[in-house]
Amino acid sequence: MSSPEEKVVRSDAEWRSLLSPEQYRVLREKGTERPYTGPLTTHHETGNYHCAGCGALLFLSGAKFDSGCGWPSFMIPADAQAVDEHEDLSFGMRRIEVTCARCGGHLGHVFPDGPRPTGLRYCINSASLTFTKAER
Repeated sequence: MSSPEEKVVRSDAEWRSLLSPEQYRVLREKGTERPYTGPLTTHHETGNYHCAGCGALLFLSGAKFDSGCGWPSFMIPADAQAVDEHEDLSFGMRRIEVTCARCGGHLGHVFPDGPRPTGLRYCINSASLTFTKAER
């Protein structure tokens, strides 16, 4: 894996060959999986959540919480530099889109209705993540 600041750039054909159709739809086409369908929504093991596109560390299990929204939710990224945030005015709404800072893959959105101490809810698609269990 390359350093966090090293950007990952791939052609559309490369992304299609590396990702499942659902991962490609979410990460590269800014899709959203249906609520309560992602395998990581109710996942509670200890470990790290990485970008399914480039492997960058995005979230730690200690920041995950059950928001009841139907997607994995986190209070804070693993590192402030791990994700980028962009204004999203699609579908007649004003939201903040969250993307992987390393490969630009769409992850989900962040909302100001999370628990303390951050008050944030990073609502992230399971398809945009992989999980690595913590070693004992």
